[in-house]
Amino acid sequence: MRLIHLGDLHLGKSLVDFDLIEDQKYILDRILEAADQYKVDGVLIAGDVYDRAIPSEAATNLLDYFLRNLAERRVKTFMISGNHDSDDRLGYGSSLFASNQIYIAAQFDGQLYKKTIIDEYGEVNIYLLPFVKASQVRHFFPEEKIENYDAAVRTILQHADIDFEKRNVIVAHQFVAGSGSDPELGGSEGAGTQSVGLVEKIGYDCFDGFDYAALGHIHSPQSVGRDEVRYSGSPLKYSLSEVNNDKSVPMITLGEKGKVKIELLKLRPLRDMRHLKGPIEKLLDPANISGQEDFIYATLTNEEIINDAMGIMQQVYPNTVRIDYDNSHTRELDRIDITAVTTQKSFDELIGDFYGKMYGYEISEEELQVMKEIAKEAGVIDETD
Repeated sequence: MRLIHLGDLHLGKSLVDFDLIEDQKYILDRILEAADQYKVDGVLIAGDVYDRAIPSEAATNLLDYFLRNLAERRVKTFMISGNHDSDDRLGYGSSLFASNQIYIAAQFDGQLYKKTIIDEYGEVNIYLLPFVKASQVRHFFPEEKIENYDAAVRTILQHADIDFEKRNVIVAHQFVAGSGSDPELGGSEGAGTQSVGLVEKIGYDCFDGFDYAALGHIHSPQSVGRDEVRYSGSPLKYSLSEVNNDKSVPMITLGEKGKVKIELLKLRPLRDMRHLKGPIEKLLDPANISGQEDFIYATLTNEEIINDAMGIMQQVYPNTVRIDYDNSHTRELDRIDITAVTTQKSFDELIGDFYGKMYGYEISEEELQVMKEIAKEAGVIDETD
């Protein structure tokens, strides 16, 4: 049996002002081609199907297109929700989808979703575990001591009556850590993932009895603890920190019990993401220009600020996403001890200095009051200040 493992599609995502729907459709078409080429039996989609809880019409249409094409090929689809998804929206119509071999577990209802399929070696049990929090699981198992996410997942698995003599695959969307190490973040997972604490971490040994654990949540493709516990990673680069990532999708071939083969199928995007660094004259020298349609993050090393640098760059690289500077001035700023500065000045003085440097005039009392209100709401200053 052959399965393709996907995760973190984030349909509807954009890079600042650049809509990625065309790029996402392109990469999904490449995955459909791989399904045809390798005659896969199923596709596992490990959550964060959409980029936001209320997806755009374009995003829902794209998911419909992808699932319809899989169904037409008689490829079984197993999909769960991630922390970016709305349980209700992703789960809508799931009973109807099941008649077309599209199986969706959008919300944990007290039982681990299970679907059994048959190949020449017998049964393969595929378990779907949507993103769960400890508080959700306590509701179904009040007698259990569930203080963190790890305990929550272990409780679900212990009550699932899994026969580990058979071949078992699980699809999950959690922050799964190795022995003494965390997975490498892609950088585009979101602030919540990057500040994850001990409460949210799941030990990879939770999945010791499974022949393969198809994980979602982390955007960098990697295994955790052992080869068969794996993040597929996002199919596209979604942040500057991912420019050097080689995107791929795992294809899992299940033989008889205990025999699992994993191949990484490389993905080539419609438009790559690249980081260019140097003086603007060098970056725009015809001898150095390539991949003009790629998404570009540019770091300029010119000592002087270039007037309308974005406009100039976009004449050659129309999909320039962001421009910053690395020169003697920015390096000097990096050496300043901000903590020392902030302890020596009041909030009013700091904001006044900022306005003076940024806008060349003194902040008014009305503007200062607005900034104070915002700072109070953000918890930066006390209500009494």
